Amino acid sequence: MILGIGNDLLRVQCKWASLVNDVVIIRSCTFRRTRNGYRKTTYSADEVDALAAYCNELDRCFLIPIERVEGRPALALRIAPTRNNQRRRINWADDFDFAATLRRLQGAVAQLGERQSGTLEVTGSIPVGSTSDLQLLDQGVDVGGP
Repeated sequence: MILGIGNDLLRVQCKWASLVNDVVIIRSCTFRRTRNGYRKTTYSADEVDALAAYCNELDRCFLIPIERVEGRPALALRIAPTRNNQRRRINWADDFDFAATLRRLQGAVAQLGERQSGTLEVTGSIPVGSTSDLQLLDQGVDVGGP
C-alpha cells in the first residue's frame, strides 16, 4: 500500500497482528518462492518504509517504521506491564498506535525517505522474564533488545 503524507509517499506493508496474553505479535517476515522452494525473509528498508498491522482482538491498528523491525521475524508490542515491572527496552503498543505514529511521521517523512543513519533508534521487544517469553521465543519472536 502507498500512504501519502503531505507531498511524500510511504511504502507500507499491511500485516495481521495477533494477541498473545498481553502482547501484540506482528510478524515481519515474508515467504517467497524460489527455484529451490519457499524462502523465509524479513522486510528491509529497500522494500518498504513501514508496516501497518491490524489486531482483531483489540480492534486496533498499528504503524511501525521499518527501522524497528528490519531484519527481525516479528515485533512484540506490550499492552500491559510485564510481570517483573521492567520498563526499559519495551515496545509499548500505545507508542505505535496508527494515528499517533502517523502524526509523528508527518515531520519525519523526509528523513525516512533519505535513509539517514540514526533517524530512528532500534530497540528491543519485550524483556526476557516477562509473560509468555518462552512461548514467544518458540514462535521466533525476538523478545530481547540489541
